[in-house]
Amino acid sequence: MSDPVLELKKLVEESDNIVFFGGAGVSTESGIPDFRSVDGLYNQQYKYPPETILSHSFFVAHPDEYYEFHRAKLVAPEAKPNRAHLRLAELEAEGKLKAVITQNIDGLHQAAGSKNVLELHGSIHRCYCMQCGRPYPADRMNLGTGIPRCDCGGIIRPDIVLYEEALDEEVLAKSIHYIRNADMMIVGGTSLAVYPAAGLLNYYRGNKLVLVNRSATPYDSAANLIIHEKIGDVFSRI
Repeated sequence: MSDPVLELKKLVEESDNIVFFGGAGVSTESGIPDFRSVDGLYNQQYKYPPETILSHSFFVAHPDEYYEFHRAKLVAPEAKPNRAHLRLAELEAEGKLKAVITQNIDGLHQAAGSKNVLELHGSIHRCYCMQCGRPYPADRMNLGTGIPRCDCGGIIRPDIVLYEEALDEEVLAKSIHYIRNADMMIVGGTSLAVYPAAGLLNYYRGNKLVLVNRSATPYDSAANLIIHEKIGDVFSRI
């Protein structure tokens, strides 16, 4: 029986316009919990469901409780890029990988050295005042206690896309451009259950769609190659 990772390695060697689309599973090997696995955030017990806490309406109504969750579960100062992040950065440096499109907000792709990272859901490393728009260093939001406030008195919020909010149109347009022009698309560490992000796969026009995920996804039937292994292990071999 052929080794699917060797098949992936061969496809990568034959391609020079690769796009990577990744989700929370890319960062679990860095110690950041995902959302939907057995140990994920959605299966942990809180006063409110995490998807409620991470919504726009909850943030506006209960910023104090949002920030308790934010600092406890979204901020991971000890997390370092894993083998998947590092190999993707190498593939970009080699001229093969043209863009990383990520649903993650942890900044680990940039920490690994990737330059062209399209963050569909924003970043935990940026924040701004909701009242005057002034940007602040992330530590103003990620460290300390209570509700972080601007010098003008407004509430500082993370530059992330909360539930009930729209994705950034410019980031979406760039993502679609790279996917449409890709000769190979690798999708990793995502259940492909969150829309509209997951729907971006529909813009891929090639015949080298590779899914690397521990569990099945709604797009498995469209994939040319499926690998159910840890993404760090897979990328360490290509």
